[in-house]
Amino acid sequence: MTIKIDKKIVDYGVNKEEEELPPEEVAELSDDEVVSNVVQMHEKLERPEMLVGSTYKIKTPLSEHALYVTINDVILNEGTEHELRRPFEIFINSKNMDHFQWIVALTRIISAVFRKGGDVTFLVEELKAVFDPRGGYFKKGGKFMPSLVAEIGDAIESHLKFIGLLQDEELSEHQKKLIADKRAQYEAKTEAPAQESSEASPYPAEARLCNKCGEKAVIRMDNCDTCRACSDSKCG
Repeated sequence: MTIKIDKKIVDYGVNKEEEELPPEEVAELSDDEVVSNVVQMHEKLERPEMLVGSTYKIKTPLSEHALYVTINDVILNEGTEHELRRPFEIFINSKNMDHFQWIVALTRIISAVFRKGGDVTFLVEELKAVFDPRGGYFKKGGKFMPSLVAEIGDAIESHLKFIGLLQDEELSEHQKKLIADKRAQYEAKTEAPAQESSEASPYPAEARLCNKCGEKAVIRMDNCDTCRACSDSKCG
């Protein structure tokens, strides 16, 4: 597009990207100036030469070979009070090449969302809501996974909690008391501590899957199905 300039050019300037100031200079700035100097996550942020990250192993009964999910993080405003660790990219590796195409596509899309910045925690719920039409499976500990994609979302959720972007939902005092009461009643009835019932799971062997939290922790108490993990109950 051509732009015609009607007036005589008398001066010009060159726009430069703002450079991050050293910590000793930042301390001398006002609050407004400090906030404007904070580096935020955005698409134009260049990848550093080295990134820190974590690798999570996913072993499912659907495949002979395990998947390894690696999430690398970038540290923004390092050394300042505004220091923040954000996910920057994700890689998924496996000897099984059956899912190669969609895994490459998935990693590129997720990495693009990470680099865009903002609230990326929505990815967890979106991935965990994917169901395999052939059926899901139980991972170690009795937690149900509706699909392989959902377990990748579970790995991302674990990483976001590890770096502090997600917080564990704490039970209310009423829920904690209800769970403790139900545990005491059940143990008194069966005369066996719950922790002795299974080495892999803290819940009884006959416990069923909870539709709310996905844990295999639903037992029959007082003629009502109650989850000992999240206190969800059919009787309210």
